Amino acid sequence: MSTDKTRTLVFCDDSAHPASLTRDGLAALGETGLALDWVEDPAAWRSESLDSYPLVIFSKANNRSQREHEPWADEDTGRAFADHVAAGNGILVLHSGTALYGNSPSLCKLMGGIFTGHPPQCAVTVEPLSGHPLTAGSAAFTLKDEHYMMEMNDPDVDLFLHTDSQHGRQPAGWARTEGKGRVGVLTPGHNPEVWRHPSFQALLRNCIAWCNPNDNSGE
Repeated sequence: MSTDKTRTLVFCDDSAHPASLTRDGLAALGETGLALDWVEDPAAWRSESLDSYPLVIFSKANNRSQREHEPWADEDTGRAFADHVAAGNGILVLHSGTALYGNSPSLCKLMGGIFTGHPPQCAVTVEPLSGHPLTAGSAAFTLKDEHYMMEMNDPDVDLFLHTDSQHGRQPAGWARTEGKGRVGVLTPGHNPEVWRHPSFQALLRNCIAWCNPNDNSGE
């Protein structure tokens, strides 16, 4: 692995998920080999800046911010992300990053599956697929969370994680490729306790490494 940190652009903060959820959740991992730049209110953000970032972490629903709930992304935005990944970069989509992007078919296709809703918070069991490289160091655990209901649009995703609750079983973690780049998705994580759980931290670390084009340990 290179000693240089990978420049990483992190999108966070939406109507139901404060920026602190993502900031504190990633900080809890300790050293990740990433140099993080943050976008909370994307009003002044321009897609041309993606060229500077081999890795994007997408932890933001399609709301401008906690206080301003109008969409910030459209189909042009989605195409910019899809083109960026296809050129050989990586994107890791976390929890609310899968939500409310129906106005951007390119972004929905890039993710491989999108959020359709969730019941009230309940006990959710996170079940990693045994023996998969992206679940190394993790084990099943149960915590109170939003149980995300997902609609998959790519039948060829590499599914390595499920979630179970009284509301059924859902895909919760998968990997796919887009052109020369890589896409990872993890849907648990409404509450800080999930982000701080050792098994979820292992999943995060593995997915970051796999999506990072500068990290050979993710291969």
